[in-house]
Amino acid sequence: MTIDATHKHGQWSSRVGFILAATGSAVGLGNIWKFPYMAGQSGGAAFVLVYLGCILLIGLPILVTEWLIGRRGQSNPIASMTKVARAEGLSSAWGLVGATGILGAFLILSFYSVIGGWALAYVLDAAQGAFNGYTSATAGAAFEGFLAKPGSLLAWHTVFMVLTVGVVAAGVAGGLERASKLLMPALGVILLIMLGYAMTTGAFGQAAQFLFTPDWSKVSGKVFLAALGHAFFTLSLGMGIMLAYGSYLGQGVNLIRAAGIVVLLDTVIALCAGMAIFPLVFAHHLEPAAGPGLVFITLPIAFGEMTGGLLLGVLFFVLLTFAALTSSISLLEPVVALLEERTPLSRRAATMVAGVAVWALGIAALLSFNVWADVKVAGLNMFDLLDHLTSKFLLPLTGLGIIVFAAWRLNQATIHRELDLGPTGAMIWTVLTRFVAPIGVLVVFVASL
Repeated sequence: MTIDATHKHGQWSSRVGFILAATGSAVGLGNIWKFPYMAGQSGGAAFVLVYLGCILLIGLPILVTEWLIGRRGQSNPIASMTKVARAEGLSSAWGLVGATGILGAFLILSFYSVIGGWALAYVLDAAQGAFNGYTSATAGAAFEGFLAKPGSLLAWHTVFMVLTVGVVAAGVAGGLERASKLLMPALGVILLIMLGYAMTTGAFGQAAQFLFTPDWSKVSGKVFLAALGHAFFTLSLGMGIMLAYGSYLGQGVNLIRAAGIVVLLDTVIALCAGMAIFPLVFAHHLEPAAGPGLVFITLPIAFGEMTGGLLLGVLFFVLLTFAALTSSISLLEPVVALLEERTPLSRRAATMVAGVAVWALGIAALLSFNVWADVKVAGLNMFDLLDHLTSKFLLPLTGLGIIVFAAWRLNQATIHRELDLGPTGAMIWTVLTRFVAPIGVLVVFVASL
C-alpha cells in the first residue's frame, strides 16, 4: 500500500552519514558514563553478557521497526505513525505512540543537558589541573560543591544547549549529519588514545577479566532488568529519535544491515569505554562499583595521581562531552521535526523555540541539587522525577506500542519483503517482534512499577 511521501524536511545525503548519525545518537552518556558504572555495580562480565543478549534480541528488532515506520511515514514521529496506520486501515490514534516518544525525548534532554554541562565544566577543571592531589573525600566534596552552585550549573547547561541548538538548526545534512561525521571519528580517536594508555597501567588484564570473565553467581533478576533497561536506553529507543531518523531515509538502505552496524559500533564503544576506565580504577586501587560517581568523583582521583593525568583527564571529559552532544542533537530533532511540520516556523525558528523550552525545564532539573533540593514530587526531586518518568514509563510504553503496532497490526508479508527476509529470517523476525521483544519490554515496565 502506498503512502504519500512528500518531504517537508531533509534527507540523509549518504548511507554512511545516516549510520554515523544513528550511532552518534546511540553512543552517548549511556556508553561512557552509565555503562561502566552499571557493569561495576552488577558484577562486570555477568552484566555485559546479559546486556549483549538484550541488545540483540530486543534492542535490534525495535530499532529496525522504528526506522521502518519512519521511512514509510516520511514525517515527524506523530505523523509517521498516523500515516502508516491509516494506510493499513487502522485508527489514527496510533499517532499517540509517536507523541509519547517526542515527549520522552523533550523531557530527557532537559536533564541530559545538565549532565552535558557537567562534562563541559570538568574539561576546564582538568585543563587547569584541578584534580591534582584529589582524594576520595576532596573529589566528592568538589563535585558536591559544584552541584551546590546554581549559577555555575546554569551557565554550563546554557552553553551545552547553545551547542545543541546550533547543530540542529543547520538541518539534517548540514547539521546532524555533518556533526556526526566530525564528532564520531573524533570520539573514536580519543577513546583509542585512552585505551592505549590503559594498556600501560599494569591493570589491563585485571580489567579484561572483570569485564569478560563471567561470574554467573552475580546474575540476578535485578542484573537482568538493569541490562534490559540499559539496552533500551542506549539505542535511543522509544524517544521518537529513530522514527525521525528513519523518516529521512530512502528505500535503498537495508535496515537490518544498518541496524547491525549501529548495534555493533554502539556495543564496541561501550566495551572500549569500560576497558579504558577500569584499568585506571584498578591501578589506583579505586572502587569499580562506585556508581554514578565513577566518572565525576572516582576518575578525577586517578587523573590527579597518574603521570600525564592532566592531558588524559582533558581527553576523557572531551570524549564525554562529544558523546553527550551526539545524543543531545538527536533528542532535540523529533521535537524540531514536529514544530517544523505542524507550525509556520522555519527550521531555525523551530529549533530555537524547542531549545529554549528544553533549556527552561532544565533549570528546574539543575535547581533540584541546590535551591529546590527540598522540593519533592512523590518523594523525588525534579531531576530524579524527570529521569523516573521517562525511563520507567514513557520509554518502555512507547517502545511497546511501536513493536506491537508493527508486529501485530501491520501486514507482515509486506514487512518481510521490505526487510528482504527469506523464510528462515521471516520466522526469526516474527518470533522476536511478536513475542521476545514485547515480553522483554513488559517485564522491564512491570518490574519498574
